[in-house]
Amino acid sequence: MPMPPPLPVRNGVGPTRLRVPDAGPWATIADYVIARFDHLDPDDLRRRFDTGEIVDGDGRPIAVDAPLGQHLFLWYYRDLPDEAPMPFHEEIVHVDDDLVVIDKPHFLPTTPGGRYLRESALVRLRLRLDNPDLTPIHRLDRLTAGLVMFSARPQTRGAYQSLFERRRVSKVYEAVSALPPDWDRQRPTIAGQGFPVLYRNHIDARRGELRVRVDGDREPNAETLIELRGTGISTAGRSVIHTTLRPHTGKTHQLRVHLSALGIGILGDRWYPDLQSEGPDDPDLALQLLARQLDFVDPLTGSARRFVTGRTLSEAPG
Repeated sequence: MPMPPPLPVRNGVGPTRLRVPDAGPWATIADYVIARFDHLDPDDLRRRFDTGEIVDGDGRPIAVDAPLGQHLFLWYYRDLPDEAPMPFHEEIVHVDDDLVVIDKPHFLPTTPGGRYLRESALVRLRLRLDNPDLTPIHRLDRLTAGLVMFSARPQTRGAYQSLFERRRVSKVYEAVSALPPDWDRQRPTIAGQGFPVLYRNHIDARRGELRVRVDGDREPNAETLIELRGTGISTAGRSVIHTTLRPHTGKTHQLRVHLSALGIGILGDRWYPDLQSEGPDDPDLALQLLARQLDFVDPLTGSARRFVTGRTLSEAPG
């Protein structure tokens, strides 16, 4: 079970947890924190210990001279960066006492991370709905648009989370890719396979690595059904293929990796098949991947629920 934070949400942002080693070359926890965040002013970090801003799992301040090994975790609030408002806005699709569903735009992160804190769907929603208990039940990559579900209160959160854990949510995506040069309109195939294509492989996400690894020697743990929606010319004049994706698993970057492996990498993807140099977001060619539809039986009411995005992919064929 996730460790509940001992500090409340503040300005829409929850506290950050840091694991502290129980042994090492540091005499105190404060010494470790100063070494861990060597880009920050050490005197200011000691001040934060002295003023009780850094706490243990029970919310009690950790003394500046607390020895290493006294606490396994510490909690604190990150300083909010000076973020420029993001010009892309989420739309609320559904709200009730237990569940919130939004239609997320490209480029907006689901949760705070890296250089995005306030400019994330979670923080925006907490402030917009005045609900610090909002928590995402699943996530979309920052570059992917479409539907995301949030739990509105802790008492029923587990019921909705279990839907995803037990794969009881049917998810449908759309993608647009460059049309393969050898495309045969009479006998449409990708990688020699006719539609629909059921693709499987083994995906391994490792901490600290941008891209996932594919291991061809291990048992597949990721599966996607790929259907052909159509082909044609996009508004930008590209020859494209438009597909429907039905993931049976939910591995990191699964859809991007699977289409790339089949030779139809998603337009706008700067990571697959080749990692490109980092650059600013390009609103004219967002990642052409959209979380289109969510279907499930509500665990609280027993009623069938379906949510559908109102967004479209800019490079979909006319």
